[in-house]
Amino acid sequence: MINLELTKELQQTKDFLHGVGKDLFRPIARKYDVAEHEYPKELDVMKAAQAPKEKKEEKDKGKSSKPKTANLMAVISTEEVCWGDLGLTLTIPGRGLGNAAIDAVGTEEQKERFGGKWAAMAITEPEAGSDAFSLVTTAELDGDEWVLNGEKIFVTAADRCELVIVWATIDKSAGREGIKSFVVEKGTPGFKLEYLEHKLGIRASDTGTFVLKDCRIPKDNLLGTAEVKKSGGFKGVAQTFDNTRPPVAAMSLGVARAALEFTKEKMEESGIQFDYHKNPNNLSANEKEYYLMEANLEAMRLLIWRAAWMADNGERNSLQASMCKAKSGKAGTLIAQKCCELLGPLGFTQKELPEKWMRDVKITDIFEGTGQIMHRNIARQILGMTVK
Repeated sequence: MINLELTKELQQTKDFLHGVGKDLFRPIARKYDVAEHEYPKELDVMKAAQAPKEKKEEKDKGKSSKPKTANLMAVISTEEVCWGDLGLTLTIPGRGLGNAAIDAVGTEEQKERFGGKWAAMAITEPEAGSDAFSLVTTAELDGDEWVLNGEKIFVTAADRCELVIVWATIDKSAGREGIKSFVVEKGTPGFKLEYLEHKLGIRASDTGTFVLKDCRIPKDNLLGTAEVKKSGGFKGVAQTFDNTRPPVAAMSLGVARAALEFTKEKMEESGIQFDYHKNPNNLSANEKEYYLMEANLEAMRLLIWRAAWMADNGERNSLQASMCKAKSGKAGTLIAQKCCELLGPLGFTQKELPEKWMRDVKITDIFEGTGQIMHRNIARQILGMTVK
C-alpha cells in the first residue's frame, strides 16, 4: 500500500529543489523566455551534482533493503523545479528524455557508455505525431552498422544534447513490433540538425528538426535486441513511456501550482479570506473557482505519486502513467488559464509570470502523448483491448 508520508530523504530533496526553483530558475525565467535559443549559462552550476555520485548511489541502493524511491523522487523533484520554470527544467544539462530510454531498455554496457551524456528523444515525424507507431524512419543493418534514413521533428534539446535516441523501424511489415530505439551521437555523418523552432511556450528549451540521410552508427548502438517478436516485442519501447509520462505530468503540476499559489496570494491581498469551514453556499464565485482548482491540483498529485510508487515497487503502471498524464495535462492547462482570468490585467502582463505559465503548461498536454491519446490508452487497457 502506498504511504503518502514522505521519507526524510524525499522531503529534504523536495525542499532543496524548491530552493533551486525559487533562487535559480525564477529570477531568470523571463530572461530566457525572451532570449529564445540562448543557452542559460546559469544552469552550468548544476553539472557538478551529476553522474559519478548518482551511479554510486544506485549501486548502494541495490545493496540496501530499503524500498526503492527513484521514480517517486523524480516526480517530486520535477514538480519543484517546474514550479520555478518548466522551460529551464527541460534544459538542465544532462537531463534529457532520451536518458529515460537508455535506463529503460539499454544494456549495462550501454548505460555505462551513454548514461553520463545528455540524450534527447526523437520520435515524432511529419506524418507520425500522435500515432508514433506509424513512423517511417528506417534502420537497415549493413554489416556491423545500422543505416538510418528519415526525418524527426519537435526534438527537445536538439541543439544542446550530446546524443539522440532515434526511433526507427527495422521491419515495416511487423508494425509497431518492428520499432526500435537507436543511439545516434551528435556529429555523426548523415545526421543533421536542420533548424530550431520558435514556440508558444517553454522558450528556454530548444526544440528542433533532424534529418537522417544514410546515417551510419555502430551495430551495438541499438537499445535492447534486434529480434522482432510477433507479440510483446514492443514492451521495451512502451516501458520508456511508462517511465517518462509521470514526470511530464509532474511538470504540469509544478506550473499549475505556481500559478495557483500566485493567484491565491493576490486574492488575499484584495481582501478575500479563505475559510475551509465556510458553508459552500456562502462562497463567492472566485472562492469556488479557487477551491475547485486546488482540488484538481491534489488529484493530479495523487495520480502521479501512485504511478511513480508502482514503478518503484515493480508493478506495471501503464494504465496509471496514462491516467496521471491525461489528468495533469488537461487540468494543469485549465488551472493556468483560469488563474490568468481571475487575475485580470495582472494575468496578461509580462510584468508578472502567470501569462508565461499559461503558455508553458500547454505543452504538457501534448508531448509524451497527447491528452486524446492518453484517453484512448486508458480505455483500451480498461476494456482489455491493448497488447500486454
